[in-house]
Amino acid sequence: MNLTLLPAGTTTFSSLLTNFTVSSVIAGDYAKILYEHLVNYLRSALDHLVILLLIYTLGCLVSYWLICYSRRWWRRFRGPFRATKLPAVKRTLIVTAHPDDESMFFSPTILGLKEQDPKCRIFVLCLSNGNFDKKGRERRRELWNACEVLSIDQSDVTLLNATHLQDDPNTEWKVEIIAQIVLKHIEALDIELVITFDKDGISHHPNHCAIFYAVASLCFSSMLPKECKVLTLESVNVLRKYISLFDLPISLLMSSNWSILSWANRRHAQRAMCEHKSQLLWFRRLYIIFSRYMIINSLREIDFEFDFEFDVLENS
Repeated sequence: MNLTLLPAGTTTFSSLLTNFTVSSVIAGDYAKILYEHLVNYLRSALDHLVILLLIYTLGCLVSYWLICYSRRWWRRFRGPFRATKLPAVKRTLIVTAHPDDESMFFSPTILGLKEQDPKCRIFVLCLSNGNFDKKGRERRRELWNACEVLSIDQSDVTLLNATHLQDDPNTEWKVEIIAQIVLKHIEALDIELVITFDKDGISHHPNHCAIFYAVASLCFSSMLPKECKVLTLESVNVLRKYISLFDLPISLLMSSNWSILSWANRRHAQRAMCEHKSQLLWFRRLYIIFSRYMIINSLREIDFEFDFEFDVLENS
């Protein structure tokens, strides 16, 4: 029997294989431990997230009930947290770009003003007849019907059909022309409060944004009557836009003016939007159900330093 002696310090293949196997086992154990720790951490984080969401949901529901359905004794002590916090005025002008804007975006404000003061007279100035899909006549009738649901007299609704203000996101509306039209109506109707879109126009529609810049130009140039105030409807991000009443705490904390509808009034606003039958595509039906603009409006005054600072930066 022949035995082969290896020099000292020589490593055999079997010993290398053994060392590799041991290392693999150790690495596998570490990976398994790390995986278990990661799973436990994610499970714990998910549990905490669910608890926080439940608490937030409960807080929203309780706040909503206290604001809209609480008894009179609570209403004395609820301080600023009331269903409607808007200027007390007698004559308000809602300036919109298209038929259905008044229902889709401004319903809580309109119904809130009516509830705050039943004698408040609300005028609607719609700058186009919504003829983008060649349904201008139909949308005109729908606007009258929707305003009737919102308790706005037909005589208080003005619908324009000007060649230079057509419903088209690709057509630039001249700010100067809009400003002249709005100012004319403010002076003729003795308006105390103007409400319209903010600089982002809720949906970033160019026609919506043009109205904001027109009204802002009137404010900046001090052309509005001294007793006339201006509020703009706040645009929010997509997440907040579609969480309905669960945006309530954020709106109350971040806004200085708001209108929150009761569940019955929310159905009232939905009925107004449903009068725009030509616009009830599937995604708008989802909008009616989930959008916070069907139950909450938050508004603020025009802040020239904030609203125009970023425009200057973008154009520089």
